Amino acid sequence: MRLARRIFLIVPAAVFSFAMMTAHGQTTARSLQSLLQQPVEPTAVTAFQLQQYLSHRIAPLPAPLTANDWADQEQKLRKHILDDVAFHGWPTEWVQSAPRFQQVGPTELRHGYRVSKFLYEIVPDFEATAILYEPEKISGRAPAILNVVGHEPQGNAAEYEQKRCINFAKRGIVALSLGWVGFGEMALKGNDHDDAAALDLVGSNALGFFYLGMRRGLDYLSSLPQVDATRLGVTGLSGGGWQTIMLSATDNRVAVAVEVAGFGSLESNITHPQDADEIEENASDLTRGLDYPVLVAMRAPRPTLLIHNAEDDCCFRAALVKPYIYDQVRPFFKLSGKPDNLDWYESSDPGTHNYQLVNRLHSYGFFAEHFHMPAVTDEIPSSTEIETPEELAVGFPVDNLTITGLARKLAGTITRPAIPDGPARGTWAATQRDKLEQITRYAPASVQNAWRIGATKHMAIRTLSYRFDLTNGLSATGIWLKANDAGEEAPATIVLNDKGYEASAEAVSRHVNHGEQVLALDLLFNGFSRPQTPDPTDWESLVSSVGDRPLGLEVAQLLGVANWLRANNAHQQIQIETDGIRAAVIAQVAAAIEPGTFSVITSDHAMKSLGYLLDIPVAYRSAPDLFCLDLYKYFDIDSITAIAAPTIVKNVAPLQ
Repeated sequence: MRLARRIFLIVPAAVFSFAMMTAHGQTTARSLQSLLQQPVEPTAVTAFQLQQYLSHRIAPLPAPLTANDWADQEQKLRKHILDDVAFHGWPTEWVQSAPRFQQVGPTELRHGYRVSKFLYEIVPDFEATAILYEPEKISGRAPAILNVVGHEPQGNAAEYEQKRCINFAKRGIVALSLGWVGFGEMALKGNDHDDAAALDLVGSNALGFFYLGMRRGLDYLSSLPQVDATRLGVTGLSGGGWQTIMLSATDNRVAVAVEVAGFGSLESNITHPQDADEIEENASDLTRGLDYPVLVAMRAPRPTLLIHNAEDDCCFRAALVKPYIYDQVRPFFKLSGKPDNLDWYESSDPGTHNYQLVNRLHSYGFFAEHFHMPAVTDEIPSSTEIETPEELAVGFPVDNLTITGLARKLAGTITRPAIPDGPARGTWAATQRDKLEQITRYAPASVQNAWRIGATKHMAIRTLSYRFDLTNGLSATGIWLKANDAGEEAPATIVLNDKGYEASAEAVSRHVNHGEQVLALDLLFNGFSRPQTPDPTDWESLVSSVGDRPLGLEVAQLLGVANWLRANNAHQQIQIETDGIRAAVIAQVAAAIEPGTFSVITSDHAMKSLGYLLDIPVAYRSAPDLFCLDLYKYFDIDSITAIAAPTIVKNVAPLQ
């Protein structure tokens, strides 16, 4: 009796409850809850697999033999980055339009310089802000520097931004400070950088929007009669540093560039995904076949200073990125005959994420040297001339677009051919299926090993916990359940839930009680198969940047696991039940790519149209896989489900 009591006491309460409540072949959602709350593998394994997967997509630096050879390659790279990536899907007339800057209010004369406020057009109906700092007296033509701000809450009203621009102007340099959408005065609802994912969805690469914004500033400076167009520079911190390298590498007009803590390499980003956690930094296809060090190499032989901080508390810490973005790029400048034109400074005062005095002094000195101006040893005091954000505010038209509004505007121009009836549908479906595979970058993957990680057999039900290793090096996890009295050929259902299989107890219980075998599945980026550190979305954006698509990887996993389940359980067809917008689209796309794999898809809380993502709008980080470049431009739910025939798609209580 004592022994029996001791055994009883060491049985976990959750297991005891599970055993008692599954008697007689019946389960309840409550009885399954504790089982489905158990992860099959640590999230660190998923992160490691993604690091390995992405590491194989790191493009080696080119190896030109001569400076002329590299010059030819540079030209091709610029064309590719701009035409194939940044301006993918953008109207040609917008890309080629002249800068439109309109002054707002009078020019203010200060101590040795003038300040003017501007609105400028990024694209039609979308105005942004800019502040122009000009020397009070200009003899001949002056050099000019485009100052681009980063993820700075105060935007171009930040103290360090104003001090730098004031100093440039007092030293005889025209300085244009561009506001950045989403920050400072432009920190408006619908203007978050994550909102730019909607631009991808409707077919216009988000990178193009940000690129046009910064290029407009360079266009304007080069058009000013008082500016020497042969002495143009760009500089900025953080996101401004990213803009600096992006623009200066792809636009030959930028003679001198000073980047501060704005980028790393794919090597450093896959070990520190949080460093490049903005959609523009990991723009779709940007690092497909190339990497950020190539952008630095494309600067050769033009003077380029990279400033990174020794103990940066944000991103791109000096020692972590220097080997990739500086050391291995130096040979390109040496090949050009000007090895000293690529310079590096590691800042330790203060050493955190900054563009404060020491970094500014290095910037002043570098620009002065290469603009052939007097040397700089000190900063001209300007603390008393700093204005508040309210004083620098420019103001906007009441009907000015936001990023979300721009995406909706572009969506309004989309036209898709009607879904044909009759014999023509088969040919149409085959063509559309090929297009869907291209857009999702679908590549088949099969289950290489189905690892049995755990098992239970409590009275009336048995379970197996699986890690499914696929042939592309990535894994999915799931829990298979079946009542003991269900036959070996019991119908099979895969259950997908946006919140992971831990939230699928009710659906799993229902199917098990109907005599089915059930696989509660977490695909990559879902549930317990999400890499939890840092933000899982950072991994998905890295995947998109190297040229793959999270949606395509998820679809490949679903089809791979479904084919494994069918092969190992003698099932010709499998049903799917989904809950949530992500799970529904993954299942529908999978059925469209391999028709007949699933007999029925039953979806709860699914979208009637991908337009729902724009209308609500759905936050990018809650469903990053759905914001797939070009997806809504060419497809909607009705066309995807039509291609999936003969699979029957049922939407239960669809979202309105």
